[in-house]
Amino acid sequence: MQIHELRDPEVARIFCEQSVWLARAVAPTEEVVPPVLALALEMAGAGEPLPPLGFLADLSRLALEPDSSRSHEVPPMDAWPAALMRGYEDHVLGKLYVDGSFERGSDAVRRYQGRDRTRGLAFLAHQLLNRANVGGVHFSPAILKALRARAPDDVLAAGWESLQQVGPLPILVDLHEELATKVRNVASVLGPEDVFELEHGTALAQFSQRVALRQVLQAAAYLEEHLPRLRPRPLARRHEVPTHLFDEDSYPVGGFTSISTRGTIESLLHSQLAYMERDDRPDLFDIKFLRDELLYYSRDENQFLRRRRTFVFALFPDLEEARFKDPDASWQRIVLALGLTLAALHKIHDWLGEDALTFDFLILDEPDRSKALEAEEVVLQMVLREEIANGAANVQRMDRSRLSGHCSQRARRSLCHCLTIATSAKPVSIDRCIVSGLTLGAARPELALTEDDAPMPPEDDSTIMAWATTLKRLLRAWQ
Repeated sequence: MQIHELRDPEVARIFCEQSVWLARAVAPTEEVVPPVLALALEMAGAGEPLPPLGFLADLSRLALEPDSSRSHEVPPMDAWPAALMRGYEDHVLGKLYVDGSFERGSDAVRRYQGRDRTRGLAFLAHQLLNRANVGGVHFSPAILKALRARAPDDVLAAGWESLQQVGPLPILVDLHEELATKVRNVASVLGPEDVFELEHGTALAQFSQRVALRQVLQAAAYLEEHLPRLRPRPLARRHEVPTHLFDEDSYPVGGFTSISTRGTIESLLHSQLAYMERDDRPDLFDIKFLRDELLYYSRDENQFLRRRRTFVFALFPDLEEARFKDPDASWQRIVLALGLTLAALHKIHDWLGEDALTFDFLILDEPDRSKALEAEEVVLQMVLREEIANGAANVQRMDRSRLSGHCSQRARRSLCHCLTIATSAKPVSIDRCIVSGLTLGAARPELALTEDDAPMPPEDDSTIMAWATTLKRLLRAWQ
């Protein structure tokens, strides 16, 4: 990535005026200039390098009006290389048209209002350029403020006159060549953490919170990559608990209510038998069966027919001592611990999705250490925003003395698992609850699956693989 610094105010002004005319997805008109200058000022004010303003105009158009078609004529510019402009349209605009991550990020930006929409576009543009390793220019934001004070038609006229008389600045040609080359080779213009931040609104949060959020998401994604895709065979020992439910609560609510691609042969739609053929085997019915494309009637079932499972993650105050990074690790221990809990939540949803699942994230307070882990509490609330909204997860702070009572209450109506996470071992005994302990006192985490077991570190050589192995052991014991 090459960052150019324009110290001459005149050159910076010409850069802005000329680059507006290089837009291709939208016509450079008076209506386009003010929002493009506002977007450029938002990025420059945050200290980010600026791409050509024409690229920002194209990105804004494709993000905010994805269904609109280009209905304007491209103004001819003899001084601009024709092959470079065709490469920009094919490799940059064509990439944005078909990229799925850009589509999801654009959908999220369109939900913003007012200045938040401009800030969302600035975040989207910055992450796109950063992932593609594309550089830009630095100059004083006062240049953009002066251009905003002028009439839009004066800005366009000055840029067109400069292009025709002097020709495009060499730095504009270099930046467009870099855009066409590097955006073409990037796998996706936005990462999963970028889309998450845009969809959950955390892209507008403070920089420190965003960094912590992205690190937790990256750690969780890394740990999930090392987990088996299919659910492993459960352990022989099962923990069944009685629940205080009446027999009449265990009957289905009604008959068939929907159609799905899963079911038994008795609930198969009669129309699917039309795919059977007498002579040719395998026929279309067999193919659809193997592909899980046959349609079945689906029955509406009561919530009480599902097994209730509660998973409690108890974070002790001494985890503040884990806010440091080991030499061979990519993230701090506390970040890896939060990533482990998030990866466990996602995998349990995948493997035990048919059960009624509840996840409690408890921030524990002690008399001498109250209001600990406030930053981690904010990150958990941002990461689990969707789960909190639909009632699948809870993030709350409580006194340490209430942990046993909380888990015992959960165990009365569900199979309850509790994982204590601390820097030193915290043995806890809770009636009718399976308690495991994760200790972060060393570079490699130590996991005790029950309160009677001694904490045992994994045998992996690297620290990061030790975390992945620990997560595998925990999930195998919890399923």
